Amino acid sequence: MLIIQNLSYIHPNKEPLFNNINLTVNPNEKVALIGNNGIGKSTLLKIIAEALEPSAGILQVESKPYYIPQIFGQYNHLTVAEALGIDKKLHALHEILNGNVYEENYDLLNDDWTIEERCNEVLLDWQLNDLDLSQKMETLSGGQKTKVFLAGIAIHQPELVLLDEPSNHLDMMGRQLLYDFIQKTKQTFIIVSHDRKLLNILHTVCELNKNGITVYGGNYDFYIEQKQVEINALTQDIHSKEKALRKAKEKERETIDRQQKLDTRAKKNVGKAGLPKIVANTWKNNAERSTAKIAGVHTEKIGNIQQELQDLRSSLSETDQMKFGFDNSKLHRGKNLFIANNINFYYKKEEYLWNENINMQIVSGERIAIKGANGTGKTTLIQLILGNIDPQVGSVYRAESRSVYIDQEYSLINNSLNIYEQAQQFNASALQEHEIKVRLSRFLFTKDDWEKPCNMLSGGERMRLMLCCLNITNQSPDIIILDEPTNNLDVQNIEILTNAINDYRGTLLVISHDETFLEQINIERIIAL
Repeated sequence: MLIIQNLSYIHPNKEPLFNNINLTVNPNEKVALIGNNGIGKSTLLKIIAEALEPSAGILQVESKPYYIPQIFGQYNHLTVAEALGIDKKLHALHEILNGNVYEENYDLLNDDWTIEERCNEVLLDWQLNDLDLSQKMETLSGGQKTKVFLAGIAIHQPELVLLDEPSNHLDMMGRQLLYDFIQKTKQTFIIVSHDRKLLNILHTVCELNKNGITVYGGNYDFYIEQKQVEINALTQDIHSKEKALRKAKEKERETIDRQQKLDTRAKKNVGKAGLPKIVANTWKNNAERSTAKIAGVHTEKIGNIQQELQDLRSSLSETDQMKFGFDNSKLHRGKNLFIANNINFYYKKEEYLWNENINMQIVSGERIAIKGANGTGKTTLIQLILGNIDPQVGSVYRAESRSVYIDQEYSLINNSLNIYEQAQQFNASALQEHEIKVRLSRFLFTKDDWEKPCNMLSGGERMRLMLCCLNITNQSPDIIILDEPTNNLDVQNIEILTNAINDYRGTLLVISHDETFLEQINIERIIAL
């Protein structure tokens, strides 16, 4: 059981991250924690894991959670056993087996005589067949590191498991192992993820925002349905408020016109009545004050409606506010862009990546997914297609074309520049400064963001800035290549990227383990390695 009451967290720089978090998670419940990038999902997990202290509020956890972070670099200097927290037990076991039967070793082992055997069995379950418990974590790939910590769940048998983007570095097979494990285990899970297939096997979706958590009692598809109902209601409210604003402005014009006519008639009557000047001026001043008062009442009413309308519009999702504007590729559909004849490649002499030489063809306008397990040469094939490397075996034909390669770190972004300077780097058509800033605003970078250093941007912000830069060039690439583009994005930013890619009408090559993303960008063909 986990109980959170009125929990708040304030950054060391005094900036509040979230307030008044209330959440109850029952035993055996499997909860998805979602929210925009930077809203504090990972921070909340760390607070539950007792790796961070909350600024205020109550946190009650019945047992120590098992926490798997999103980033593993801090474990690189450790062995697998040390990272799993079982090194002392293993050392005690070996000491006892070697005849060092000290009480300290028995205390450390705590009667866990099968610890080594159990570890090897669990690592085998996660397809880490050749892994040595004394091996350094720095020698492992991202997917292997993830599997090591996932294996730790079965080793330690915690009641509550906290996972931060667990499928990020896993290939298709690894992801399926994760899905199956979560579905069959009886433990309680809180999972931060943008993997929609994973989100759909969880019981409850909790959406985090600055002011709290909204709980949706169903999986991710149910959450989307409920959000659509909310969006429809919000859109209806906006339309109603826009109608009220138009009516209020019309009423203001009519009232002021009527009052001005009355004032004009009154002035004429004063002149005809031959009243003393002081009386006439008093009458005139009263009429002007009356007109000003009426105008003030309507101005206040219109201002209130405009503020309410602005608040409603700001509640719209970023995807509803943003529009992308890629031109279509100038290449005619069906033109040969790349042809490979019996190609192969090696990094170590004569250790070829592929058991059989590759023959393949890419034509203009195709939407292709490149699939394969970790280490099968997907990124190498992309580099061959781009012409950054040449095959050691076979030959290739590459047509002249403009290509854009987008990796999961969005390395097109120069970290030494600020946002406005980065946008200017792509200003090939000599847009004026105000036009650049209009484009930045369209991609949700306000005046306060323009001087923000690029190295401080989140994954979602880097993605939006990259799309903005490509929009500023106003020259559509013939080929867009995406290499695991959704790994560092939240669900909302994946939706923005999906919409942008679906606006594009050139050739698309994608490496991704995100099946939902591949389906939504209308992949037509698969190259399997």
